[in-house]
Amino acid sequence: MRFLRFSANNTPSWGAIIDEGIIDLGSRFGGSLHQSISENRLAGLADKIRSVTIDYRVNEISYLPPIEQPEKIACIGVNYANRNAEYKDGSSEAKYPSLFMRTPDSLTGHKCPILRPPESVQLDYEGEIVIIVGKGGRRIPEETAYEHIAGLTIMNEGTLRDWIRHAKFNVTQGKNFVHSGAIGPWMVSADEFSARQYENMHVTTHVNGELRQNDSTANLMFPFKYIISYLSTFYQLKPGDVIATGTPNGAGARFDPPRWLVPGDTVTVKVAGVGTLENTIEDEIIA
Repeated sequence: MRFLRFSANNTPSWGAIIDEGIIDLGSRFGGSLHQSISENRLAGLADKIRSVTIDYRVNEISYLPPIEQPEKIACIGVNYANRNAEYKDGSSEAKYPSLFMRTPDSLTGHKCPILRPPESVQLDYEGEIVIIVGKGGRRIPEETAYEHIAGLTIMNEGTLRDWIRHAKFNVTQGKNFVHSGAIGPWMVSADEFSARQYENMHVTTHVNGELRQNDSTANLMFPFKYIISYLSTFYQLKPGDVIATGTPNGAGARFDPPRWLVPGDTVTVKVAGVGTLENTIEDEIIA
């Protein structure tokens, strides 16, 4: 089932999508999607609402990032096998995942504008599949890692390329400009996926209708189950934590010359079995 956060009549809530209509679970049951994941209540809610009359049509709401204020937004870098080759630096494949963190306000929702800040014109796109943690844990074995997934969503992991090189050893600055990326439009619950699907999911990114990225999780150097196990070695993974699993080759920085995003561009990230995340680019307005 698809679960989402949304705003209707200027009031934030959360709900489920059934037959392209929104069931407002916030008004019926209170709480939040994050809380319901933490309390393992989603399966029970799904049974209660299958015959409920919808509250809104999808064109009557605004999409919000699915998880409100996750404790962690962990992002895996350079995870598709052909992405390592794309760097053309002669380096061997990594033994362990690269990792950086994002803040919640660096991401906006589906159909909301991604902002290009005045400090840089090097805004780039990165389409990614995202894991939402369900059951938390430490030192999770790979063989049981899928049991810790609440569901999947999509991210455009927008990046200011010159700002990821402001310091010598980290990329944090270029990954955390306000609303420089997007996440959503919803979370598809884990009961919709099998282990085989997790290991061969297709992701594409289009810019203004032009295909830029196109790959499958079959080509991940570090698959979902390894990422969950690895991160839980040092993190206490918690319900609602967000894990971006890496982007395929084809980012704008890899063209010659680079093809940065500009105001008016539309970026569409599609993941088979999950959905489509679409955002336009606007310049950030400084008051």
